[in-house]
Amino acid sequence: MAQAWLSLGANLGDAATNLHEAVKRLEGTPGITVVARSATIITKPWGKTDQPDFHNLALTIATELEPLALLDAIQAIEAVMGRQRLEHWGPRLIDIDMIAYDRLIMDSPRLVLPHPYARQRAFVLDPLREIAPEVAEWLASRIESGA
Repeated sequence: MAQAWLSLGANLGDAATNLHEAVKRLEGTPGITVVARSATIITKPWGKTDQPDFHNLALTIATELEPLALLDAIQAIEAVMGRQRLEHWGPRLIDIDMIAYDRLIMDSPRLVLPHPYARQRAFVLDPLREIAPEVAEWLASRIESGA
């Protein structure tokens, strides 16, 4: 069974409830077990700043799903919850990003692992450090070494 790390964020509607619902849906997905959950933090928007603050958290999951199947499951949860991809870095009811999957390095048209922007985003790294400091350090060391 693989381990993966997810970053969840929301800033529309009841963001805290949206995060809770997304975690419950992940827990109910065959082949996914939530192993650890960080505290929720509230952060200013990144990229496009004229929108409400985000609620963010990180999860460690154990999964039987291969990376692209996990991505499909994540995107299905986002769709069922009403996620619409209207604006790059725009406001959203729910956003679930796969930050890392084991120590896999992957660069495909649908998925890049580890997440290419993770190291630039405190809203990803701070919750991740709480539940998986070794993964946060691995991400930082990959970037610092140019790997």
